[in-house]
Amino acid sequence: MNEPVKLPLSLDGAKGQAAAPARAEIDLNSPEFYLNRELTWLEFNRRVLHEAQDARTPLLERVKFLAIVSSNLDEFFMKRIGGLKQQIGAGVKTLTVDGRSARQQLTETYATVRALVEEMNVLALELHKLLKEHEIYVRSYKRLNPAQQAELRDYYIRNIFPLVTPQAMDPAHPFPFISNLSLNLLVCVRYPNDEQNSLARVKVPIGMGIPRFLMLAEGTFFVPLEDVMANNLDLLFPGMEIVSCELFRVTRNAVVERAEEQAEDLLVLIESELRDRKFAPIVRLEVVANMDPVHRGMLAAELGLDEANDVFEVGGMMAMRDLFQVAGLDRPELHDVPHAPLDHPKLAGALNVFHAIRDAGTILLQHPYESFATSVERFVREASRDPKVLAIKMTLYRTSADSKIIEYLLDAARNGKQVAVVVELKARFDEAANIRWASRLEVAGIHVNYGVVGLKTHSKVVFVVRRDYSGLRRYAHIGTGNYHPGTARLYTDLGILTCDDVIGEDLTEFFNYLTTGFTPKRNYRKLLPAPKLLKSSLLEKIEREIKLHAGKGGGLIQFKMNALEDADITAALYRASQAGVRVDLIVRDTCRLRPGLPGLSDNVRVVSIVGRFLEHARIFYFRNGGHEEYFIGSADAMKRNLESRVEVVTPVEHAEARAELRAILDTQLNDQRSAWEMQADGSYVQRQPKAGAEARGSHELLVEAAERRLREANRLKKRRPKGIARRPGH
Repeated sequence: MNEPVKLPLSLDGAKGQAAAPARAEIDLNSPEFYLNRELTWLEFNRRVLHEAQDARTPLLERVKFLAIVSSNLDEFFMKRIGGLKQQIGAGVKTLTVDGRSARQQLTETYATVRALVEEMNVLALELHKLLKEHEIYVRSYKRLNPAQQAELRDYYIRNIFPLVTPQAMDPAHPFPFISNLSLNLLVCVRYPNDEQNSLARVKVPIGMGIPRFLMLAEGTFFVPLEDVMANNLDLLFPGMEIVSCELFRVTRNAVVERAEEQAEDLLVLIESELRDRKFAPIVRLEVVANMDPVHRGMLAAELGLDEANDVFEVGGMMAMRDLFQVAGLDRPELHDVPHAPLDHPKLAGALNVFHAIRDAGTILLQHPYESFATSVERFVREASRDPKVLAIKMTLYRTSADSKIIEYLLDAARNGKQVAVVVELKARFDEAANIRWASRLEVAGIHVNYGVVGLKTHSKVVFVVRRDYSGLRRYAHIGTGNYHPGTARLYTDLGILTCDDVIGEDLTEFFNYLTTGFTPKRNYRKLLPAPKLLKSSLLEKIEREIKLHAGKGGGLIQFKMNALEDADITAALYRASQAGVRVDLIVRDTCRLRPGLPGLSDNVRVVSIVGRFLEHARIFYFRNGGHEEYFIGSADAMKRNLESRVEVVTPVEHAEARAELRAILDTQLNDQRSAWEMQADGSYVQRQPKAGAEARGSHELLVEAAERRLREANRLKKRRPKGIARRPGH
């Protein structure tokens, strides 16, 4: 039997706190019972990095996970470090619920990031050797033979060199603007027989079709573009002596927000914020490990950084996020077994999606195991073309450049249907794309709204009004994930297709709220929208579970989500545990709660699933004295989601759908391959399968379950006698 893998602890504030005081003395406001959001998120990335370190993971998947961690750290600096620096600059003294100041968080996160980067560099060398064993080479320009060098030089001259612009740095040429996440060469040159050195910055023009790695015509050789450029500087500086060439990279703050309440035009405001972000303060400078100290100091000074803290030396490859290019190689034997999403059993073969929903009542969708294209996209496509459909309303948070849903909405408008779309312009890093979508939809005559002032619209809802044989009927899709076909193949998400009358009435109220912002008394009978009802409802249901458990025992709460950050929800779950209620939490990344503290959380277990797909679904379950309740929706248990975003959580009442949700929870809680159990000190231990036990992770098991559902449905269809055909239009 393999020994469980335990990750090193980086949550300094939690060390030595494995035991809680006796229950009577416990103060649930005490900072020691709450883990730090930033540090727990970094711990999640340590778990992702372990997937890259794990020999059980196929080689190119290991490379992919390494690239994911690098990309995540870039985003962490842009969003989280940028935010901490703003707090420090503004003199914010308020401590977090875990008792840390912004300065303390910055210091601790920097230490954790440096340790992570060290691990990444060590792993990159290991993967480099393993790739060579499979004749995949990430190679420096100097290690190529003369013919190979000539091939790349010629390619560079013809395809890239015209785009390269050297920028001198001297009294006549001020320090140039350095764009976010760009790779740059700092080149020191001088004329022959001249002792005077000059500096120039050369941006590596990655993007717009130019890859980070250039490939040779023969063999699988990946050569970094910056290395090709650095070894062909004679093209940029003919006749000059190259004294040195050093690589650096900057990360800018992405937290640039203006007062929305005072804006006359939200579209103009967001466009202005995007311009501000381009020139936002720099929060990190990465330099090669052997950079000249004078050059390093000059860069830090020019960029306004604290050289001792904000400059990160990189001993290995810079910007490992670009390894996605290597990970994308078409070498099936080095990847996970291919997975093709299946048609949902209740939709496969159905002639009309609305008839299928009406016959089933509610259909639970599980992505990526079941196809997004033949369920959600099909729902919108048929709505756009069905002559009985009168109106389509939806929320749009993120989608892709090749989104078919946008085209279907445009088709619907052309077909004379009433179409209203609530576009969230403030979806981080998708603002520009959403502005383009909004403009395109408006030109087509679609009613475009930007949601409620001061709140992000994060809900995932499509609402369709159709004239059925019995009168108007409301159909809906409510999900946990974005309407993005790309992420639907990579993220685990849930959704329901339903024609439940009460949910339809609730959605009518919900969209009236979104398109007006007016908040009169809206009587939601089934849906739990945020910020109006969701948080208070979750707290009430936790307290109800405590009371029911006190009466007859058997209390059980199970949440599956991306993050548990809200202090009120955390404290309520502590109270439930103290009362004897069992609490099972499947939390992907940030989790403030510390499980297993005697007298406080000894009835709580926290599991994190890290595997082939990115966990993104949200499920809320309450045993409720035997009258079980299941909910799914767009919200995590985070303060921002519960109080500052428009979210929708819906009950799942259909017996078959509830059984599927139960299977998901049980499968993941019992996962022995991809599950990590949180310890009382905030560290995580990866479960290992025992001898003879199931060695596959929950993602593989849920793929198999989807295949089994479809096979069983097809078997029953073959056995079912043919009845009288339904008349068209019913």
